[in-house]
Amino acid sequence: MRRLEGRVVLISGTARGQGRAAALRFAAEGALVVGGDLLHEEAMETQRLIAREGGTALTPGPLDVTDEDSVRTWVGEAADAFGGIDIVYADVGAVRFGGIDRQPYEDFAFTMRAGLDSVRLTAHLAWPHLVSSRGCVLTVGSTAGLTGSLTNRRSAHSASEGAVIALTRQLAAEGAPHGIRANCISPGVIDTNGSRDNLLAEEHPMPGIAEHIPLGRVGTPDDVVDAALFLASDEASYITGTNLVVDGGWSTVLPGAIADKEFRT
Repeated sequence: MRRLEGRVVLISGTARGQGRAAALRFAAEGALVVGGDLLHEEAMETQRLIAREGGTALTPGPLDVTDEDSVRTWVGEAADAFGGIDIVYADVGAVRFGGIDRQPYEDFAFTMRAGLDSVRLTAHLAWPHLVSSRGCVLTVGSTAGLTGSLTNRRSAHSASEGAVIALTRQLAAEGAPHGIRANCISPGVIDTNGSRDNLLAEEHPMPGIAEHIPLGRVGTPDDVVDAALFLASDEASYITGTNLVVDGGWSTVLPGAIADKEFRT
C-alpha cells in the first residue's frame, strides 16, 4: 500500500516550487490533495499534472493564506469534498529582504504575515478536523530561523521562520492529547524560481554558497518533500515537535563570504 493512501492533505503554495513538488509526491503516495495558491492558474496546472498521473486533487479557488476568510473557505471546501482533513502542509510563504537599519516596517510586517500568520491561520482553522482525524501538521521553516547571516540581510525572514519553528513545537504540545503530531522542516538554500530571483541571482553573494555546503550542492524541492513525506507517514508516528533541517549540513559549519553590499529585490 502507498504511504498516504486515502488521506486528505491540505497543501498551500501548490502553484510552483516546493508546494507543487509536495502535491505531486503526496498524490503519488495515495493522498487526496487539496491545493491552493494566489497563482490559481498555476495551481490548477498542478492539479492537472496530478490527474494525468492517476492521482486525485482539488484546487477550489485562489487562496490567500494571510486572509482568514480565504483560508476558512479553503479548509471548509476540503472537508466537505472528502469528509475530513488528515494532514495540513503549510508550505507557502513570501519574503522581503532587508537589514534592520533600512528595511521599512511595511516589508517586515508583510514577511511576518506571509511566513507566520499564514501557518497559524491554517492550523487554527483546520484544527477541529485534525482533532477528529488524529491528524498531522507539517510546517516549513528555514535555517534562517536557526542562525544569523553575515551574507544576507534578513531580519524579517529570520524572525518569521524562527517563530514558525517555535509555533510548531507549541502545536505539538497542544495537539498531543488529541493524537495530533506537528513537525517542521527547515530547508537551507533550495533551487526554486523564487530563489533564482534573489538568493541565487548572479549579483547576490549567495550563488557561490554551494562550495561552503558540506554536501557540495544547493538543495532541490524534492529534497524537502522527501523529508515531509517521512514526517507525514506512519513511519514517523512517534515523532512530534521536531525541526528537521534539510540543508546539506550548511548550518553546521562556519559562514561563507561576508557581503560587501546589500542586495535588494
